[in-house]
Amino acid sequence: MTGRMDVAFSPAVRAMQRARGSREAYQRMEDRHPWPTRLTPDIAGFVARQTSVFLGTANAAGQPYIQHRGGPAGFLKALDDSTLGFADLEGNRQYITLGNLHENPRAVLFLIDYEVPRRVKIWGRARVVEDDPALLTQLAAEGQPAGADRAIVFDIEAWDLNCPQHIPRRFGMGRIATLLAERDARIAALEAELAAARMGRDIEPGR
Repeated sequence: MTGRMDVAFSPAVRAMQRARGSREAYQRMEDRHPWPTRLTPDIAGFVARQTSVFLGTANAAGQPYIQHRGGPAGFLKALDDSTLGFADLEGNRQYITLGNLHENPRAVLFLIDYEVPRRVKIWGRARVVEDDPALLTQLAAEGQPAGADRAIVFDIEAWDLNCPQHIPRRFGMGRIATLLAERDARIAALEAELAAARMGRDIEPGR
């Protein structure tokens, strides 16, 4: 099976696993089921549903930085089974991520769904693409503000589907509104059925 785990399991990490008793289990995983290097249809679908992701980068000295990126579902797109991308809209103009990627392309994406719950970690290399209108058109998502003049393209090296344990259950306002509307519609339907049943009982012959 094509896969790898060295993107996260450095010699120091493996030494720590040995010291704490988990190395043997992870060695079996590396031998039998290493982390995939290409997206499956299921994970690609998960990516397409996300409205919030976290992008981790580091500068040449190793100083890490986490940046949040959000938008309508579909703003993070699978360009193929080994490449992701999104339109990079202007924010506070600190450009920490852009500066980090200029000198160190290694990056990680962290995707978490609080409703399901589910989380996916994706390791790879990211690059900034400017002056490519066709790519920006491809990355445009319905409902996303216009005005991006660059894209960030993420080349996948490995991904891991995490255990959902300890993920708190949360629902977005839009999802809550949908669930409440479904509940109200169900209540209305049950009340209508009850009213019809009562009416039928009241008009039974001989009553």
